[in-house]
Amino acid sequence: MDVCMVLGGPDNVLLANNPDAGSGGLKHACDEQDRSSSPSVFRSVTTKCKEGLLNRKRPFVGRCCHSCTPQSQERLFNPSIPSLGLRNVIYINETHTSYFNFILCRHRGWLARRLSYVLFVLERDVHRDMFARNVVENVLNNSRLESAIIEVAAESEDDSKADGKVRRKARGFLQEMVANISPAFIRLTGWVLLKLFNGFFWSIQIHKGQLEMVKKAASEYNAPLVFLPVHKSHIDYLLITFILFCHNIKAPHIAAGNNLNIPILRTLIRKLGGFFIRRKLDETSDGKKDVLYRSLLHAYTEELLRQQQFLEVYLEGTRSRSGKPSPARAGMLSIVVDTLCTGSIPDVLIVPVGISYDRIIEGNYNSEQLGRPKKNESLWGVACGVFRMLRKNYGCVRVDFTQPFSLKEYLDTQRSRHLQTTLTLEQVLLPTIIAAQPDHAVVNGEDGDHGDLTDEPWRRQVIANLAKHVLFTASKSSAIMSTHIVACLLLYRHREGVLLSKLVEDFFNMKEEILSRDFDLGFSGNSEDVVMHALSLLGNCVNVTSTNKNSEFIIAPRSTVPALFELNFYSNGLFHVFIGDAIIACTALALLKEQPAITSAHEQSSSSTLLSQERLIRRAAGLSHFLSNEVAVAMPCQTLYQVLHDAVTRLIEYGVLIVAEEEQEELSPSEEPWPKKFPETLTWRSDEEDEDSDFGDEQRDRYLKVSLSAEHQEFFVFLQRILTPVLEAYSGAAIFIHGLSSPMSEREYTQQLFKYLLTRTERGLAAYGESATHYLVKNTVKTFKELGVLKERKEGGVCHVELSSAFLPQANRNKLLQYILGFSLL
Repeated sequence: MDVCMVLGGPDNVLLANNPDAGSGGLKHACDEQDRSSSPSVFRSVTTKCKEGLLNRKRPFVGRCCHSCTPQSQERLFNPSIPSLGLRNVIYINETHTSYFNFILCRHRGWLARRLSYVLFVLERDVHRDMFARNVVENVLNNSRLESAIIEVAAESEDDSKADGKVRRKARGFLQEMVANISPAFIRLTGWVLLKLFNGFFWSIQIHKGQLEMVKKAASEYNAPLVFLPVHKSHIDYLLITFILFCHNIKAPHIAAGNNLNIPILRTLIRKLGGFFIRRKLDETSDGKKDVLYRSLLHAYTEELLRQQQFLEVYLEGTRSRSGKPSPARAGMLSIVVDTLCTGSIPDVLIVPVGISYDRIIEGNYNSEQLGRPKKNESLWGVACGVFRMLRKNYGCVRVDFTQPFSLKEYLDTQRSRHLQTTLTLEQVLLPTIIAAQPDHAVVNGEDGDHGDLTDEPWRRQVIANLAKHVLFTASKSSAIMSTHIVACLLLYRHREGVLLSKLVEDFFNMKEEILSRDFDLGFSGNSEDVVMHALSLLGNCVNVTSTNKNSEFIIAPRSTVPALFELNFYSNGLFHVFIGDAIIACTALALLKEQPAITSAHEQSSSSTLLSQERLIRRAAGLSHFLSNEVAVAMPCQTLYQVLHDAVTRLIEYGVLIVAEEEQEELSPSEEPWPKKFPETLTWRSDEEDEDSDFGDEQRDRYLKVSLSAEHQEFFVFLQRILTPVLEAYSGAAIFIHGLSSPMSEREYTQQLFKYLLTRTERGLAAYGESATHYLVKNTVKTFKELGVLKERKEGGVCHVELSSAFLPQANRNKLLQYILGFSLL
């Protein structure tokens, strides 16, 4: 059986290339010769997963926030938008061109097919008048830059020549920075990318309704667009520009890291709209703030926005090495906000962008996750990478452009609100851990004052919240790919191996679950075919053995460290889908561990296993804060307790948790007391109710039980396993600090901690080998510093870490370890 990937349509439909499948989505059948890449061992599988149409409609993802931007949410949307369906951007034939169509209409065939790419590219609306003019001179005459030049020149010892030197320095910086967009080169690149992308991707899907909103915003509103995508791969840059080019939307100016500023490549990047910025905006040789460079970048960004140019900025700063969004770096975003607030432009439209790959072209980041230094980009490396790509197929790509929203409206909304005071992790959790007060964790910060952007602390918090909001939205809108689901199932439900038929069944159930949570899928088709497609892409990470019974096969993840790291990378693509439920499940486990020993089935159904919902949410809030460097549980405009309460509600509706009522207490253990659905909408204290009670009204508390049915227990354990590798990394770090007897450089400390965790994995001492990835190690160090476990100080420009006074006593270090282990299955 050939592996065949079918995208976007109903599950039991296989159609040939049909890029405009309407509301059913994209159905893209495999090429029999070029795309039959599955291992032959899968082709003799006879078991079919019998499934009809999806039980749930595909959700339309990407609406902007109704709380922060209610006017924007209504502005570009209409009820017909969701029904426009998906389209494969790289599927182009003669029907997609109108230029010379009257010549080709009678001679469709070989010539028409060969000319379709050329004609399609020639018809795209891209010309010189779209792009900025006189940028360099306008920037050098900017009043902000002029002030910075005078300030820097005044600090020089040679006052007579300082002004001229600083101006020449500014011009040099600017010449290295600026983009030089070439419409002709964009057309040429569009044709080349059509060829290349068709060579190593099966399809690149976009939702036509999403692009319709972006196109309308670009053409009808007198405001520049700022695209803020998640960052998964180097292909992201080309992908966004290519899709916009195909839909006659102006190419954006792309903020690219100066690590890509290498010969030949930098010329190509500039002609496509890239401009180079430092990875750290204030980076100087002596570590001081570079006033000139920052003013120059601010003036350049302001000039682009003033000339209605579009921007593309990657808030994460670098590609995600974990498969999850990295913490936002809001430097460029703060410049955009400042430009709007100074009145240089009337408004800016923000467009978060989600990107999902079946398999990234980099394959994986195992080299870096194994602690090896990142290789510097080079022209030779790029050429070798392209050559490797042409020899492989990387499956499918999905790009989701969310609804553009007004930055001005967002800021106005924030001014009218009481922003919650941001508490440090040390303030939130240290009393809980050391004083052993598990129910004292802060669920939400205190309300702060109204403010405006002239107040620097308030400004910083608003911009940080905006960056988090954008990344959360982009991540929520990113489609879940087949490799994400298969990797997650193999790691956290069937780690010891599973029959292929059972894997297919669980895959189908998982995708239904994902759709029910309003996340979209980046695939469609018969589940067996899709699973085999995913296994072919993950082939280096899985073992396949035959049972010699009815030609069934057992699929299991390989136990090698690189295989576990790679599967974890793709599994993290749906980490955010289940994070709220996983935190509740781990917290319920922690509370159950504190119950007296249970010896019989009768005791399991007794009041000793009851969980206070109030206490459950408080403890879960503490775990959410503790994991804040791993994942965002809620948007800044959401209250954490409401998100966690919704997760509890969901688990009650599934039957995993039940509300302990009097009539249920009277049932015998043999009876089935667990309702499949909780019939009534669950309530909690609203923001308007009794603000001072702070969950203190005992009448509103209720008690829950964990279902004992095998099906519910399986899902309950699955949720806990999702978080267990992360908790194992943190518990390993908590053990490691027992040996920290003297200060050491942070770099050395991180390396030693990584070696310790990796050694435990290689010797089989770690239950989850993926707990030793380098990004997790770095996150544990960051979290322990924020928690007050480690204290940092700088000596000679080198950051050193040592145990804080609070954790010098061994008893407190043991409390930290026990706090972490309490949530874990370990």
